[in-house]
Amino acid sequence: MMRNSDYSGFTPTGTSSLSCGFVSPKCIAQSSTKGGICYLFRCAVSKVASMQCIWTLSLLQLVALWANAAVVTENGLPILWDQAPSQLSELPQVDNLVTINPWNYLQRMSLYRILVGSTDKYMASMGTNETDSLFWGLPLQMGWKLRSGRLVDPTGATTCGKEGDPMCISATSWWACVNYYLSVIPFLAAVQKDVIGDGLIQVQVQAPAEAAEEYCTSYTECSTKYPDLMAKWEEFFQTLKDVSASEISDFEKRDQILGVYWAGQQLSLNSASTSCRAKMSYYSSPEVSFAKNWMNSADYVAATYFQSNLNNSVLFMSPLPSRVLQEGDSAPNIADLSKEENHTLYIFGWMTRMNRILMGSLVRIWRSAMCSDKAREKGRELLQDLVHDPKFAASTFFSILKEMTRSC
Repeated sequence: MMRNSDYSGFTPTGTSSLSCGFVSPKCIAQSSTKGGICYLFRCAVSKVASMQCIWTLSLLQLVALWANAAVVTENGLPILWDQAPSQLSELPQVDNLVTINPWNYLQRMSLYRILVGSTDKYMASMGTNETDSLFWGLPLQMGWKLRSGRLVDPTGATTCGKEGDPMCISATSWWACVNYYLSVIPFLAAVQKDVIGDGLIQVQVQAPAEAAEEYCTSYTECSTKYPDLMAKWEEFFQTLKDVSASEISDFEKRDQILGVYWAGQQLSLNSASTSCRAKMSYYSSPEVSFAKNWMNSADYVAATYFQSNLNNSVLFMSPLPSRVLQEGDSAPNIADLSKEENHTLYIFGWMTRMNRILMGSLVRIWRSAMCSDKAREKGRELLQDLVHDPKFAASTFFSILKEMTRSC
C-alpha cells in the first residue's frame, strides 16, 4: 500500500519559501526533485501572478505523467493490430458498398489500420519510418481501452466485452462513445475525400441495436448531424494531400498538417463530450473524474502540435490506469495500481483543479506560449528532453521557457 509519505510526486499542499512572482531555477529544481512546488494557489490569488510560474508548473506536471512506461503494445504495435483487416476488400462488401461493424473491436481497429496504410504516402514529412504516421496515437489509445476494460458494458446488463464476447464494444461505454468520434467520423471523411477507396467505393457502418439513434452511420447522416465536425476532418484530409504535394519545407509541412489534425481531434472530443455525457452515469465518481481530466489533458498536448507517431504515443499512453476506477479509489494511494499510474491520475486531477482555480487561465496561457511554429517546435523539443533526460538541467529548462515567453 502506498502511503502519502511514500509519494514522491507533486503535492499542492507543499509550499516553497520562494515567491511565485519570479520562478528561479532553484524553485524549479525543488519542484522536480523534492516533491515540493512553488505554491500555485498563491499565484492564483496574487495580482502579480507570474506566467513563468504557471508555465513551469504545467510543464513539470505533464512531464511527470510520461516519465515511466508500462506495456501498451503487442509485438511493438497496438493491441491485436495484426488481426485487424488492413484493406477495405477484407471487410463485408456488396455492390461496392462496404459495411463495417464498429462495435467489434477488430473491425473498429481496422478503421485505423486502413487509415494508416492509406495516408502513409502523404506522411513523408513526418519521417521515413512506417511508425512515423501521426495516426498511431489513436489505435494505441483504443488498445489501452480494450486492455483496461473500458470498452465493456459498464451497466453489467450484458456480457459485451467480457469473457465469452471479448471483441464486443459496448454502445453504453462512455469510452467507446468518445472513440467513435475519433474513428468512424475521420474514416468517413477520408473516404469522402478519396484518401481511402479512390472514390470507387461507399462505406456505411452498422448501428448498435440498443442505441441506433445515438450514432450516425454514413457520411451523409454524419454530415447532417455534425456538419462542422465532418467539415473539419475533410479539411484535414484535403490539407494533408495539398501540403504533402507542395514545395514548402518538411518542417512547414509538418506544422501545417499537425495543426489541422489536432484541430480535428479537439473538435471530435468537444462533440463527443456533449453527445456521450449521459453515459458517464454508469461509472464511479473516480472514473468520471479521470475521464474528464483525460479529456482536459488533450488541450495541453494539442497546443504543441504533438507528433503522435508510434514511439511518442507509447510514451504518452503507458502510465494510464490499467483498470476502470471504482468507488474508494483515490490517487496516489490506489493499492493495486502502479506508482506511475497513481501519479498520472493524481497529476491529471491536479492540473484540472489548478486550471479551475485560475478560471481557465492555465490552459489559455499554455496555448499562448505555443504562439508560432518555432515556439511549438521548441515546446515539443522541451517536452522530449524532459521526458527522456531526467538530468536535464532546471536552469536550461527555465531559460528555454523564458525565451519562449519573449518570442510571443
